Amino acid sequence: MAQTPAKRGNWFKRLIGRDKTVIPVIRLQGVIAADQRQGRLNIANVAPLLARAFAIKSAPAVAIIVNSPGGSPVQSRLISKRIRDLANEHNKPVLVFVEDAAASGGYFIAVAGDEIFADPSSIVGSIGVIMAGFGFVDAIGKLGIERRVHTAGRNKSTLDPFQPEKAEDVERIKTFELDIHQVFIDHVKSRRGAKLKGADDALFTGEWWTGLRGLDLGLIDAIGDVHEVLRSRYGKDIVLKLIEPKRGLINFPRFGFSAQSLVGDVSASIEDRAVWARLGL
Repeated sequence: MAQTPAKRGNWFKRLIGRDKTVIPVIRLQGVIAADQRQGRLNIANVAPLLARAFAIKSAPAVAIIVNSPGGSPVQSRLISKRIRDLANEHNKPVLVFVEDAAASGGYFIAVAGDEIFADPSSIVGSIGVIMAGFGFVDAIGKLGIERRVHTAGRNKSTLDPFQPEKAEDVERIKTFELDIHQVFIDHVKSRRGAKLKGADDALFTGEWWTGLRGLDLGLIDAIGDVHEVLRSRYGKDIVLKLIEPKRGLINFPRFGFSAQSLVGDVSASIEDRAVWARLGL
């Protein structure tokens, strides 16, 4: 009995593996910051990945792996909002998987998911805001250095590390932090809603927890990893398609380097290391 064109087409799809369920996977790893240094997360480098992932019409869902200690509250919100905008536009569920950490801004991004999964030892939460710096008031005098600062606007030199800290500056910074903190709290409540199982004075103190404790508090939905969850939900024959940044066809070698660029890269690496170190990672 002769096969119909449709049956022949299905046979060919099975032969080349095109009949399998493809699920796009985006890995968001690193400190969240606006600059374009390698390893940083921001809307500029994440948006193209999201667009490509949601463009796969046959995919039943989009999977996002988060491994970030946090960073810029603005970039965190922009990335989280873009995820939700695309999810609503394409009517696709978003499944988020936490690896080492989804803390602070990393958790802000994670709650964009319809469901959040984590390892039992993952770090989740840290729903708070921090600003940190150093004071060199005594050191500058011992070195015989005279500080000369001229401003227009009496608050322009707020938190100058070479001047004594002022009570009014600290109060203004605290107000600034509280405003950003409230944006974070509202975002988590709008996304997690009734799933949250702790009081505000427990959940929103800036504390972070393991995945197991985060499950008890309603910060995540279940314990699991991307392969386990997706295969149990969509079948063993799924194909996980990693969505990565596009690279040029030809990468020309570069000779020499900019001292300014080198110092910037070293400084950024130290800064990133410090952010991860807050979590003991």
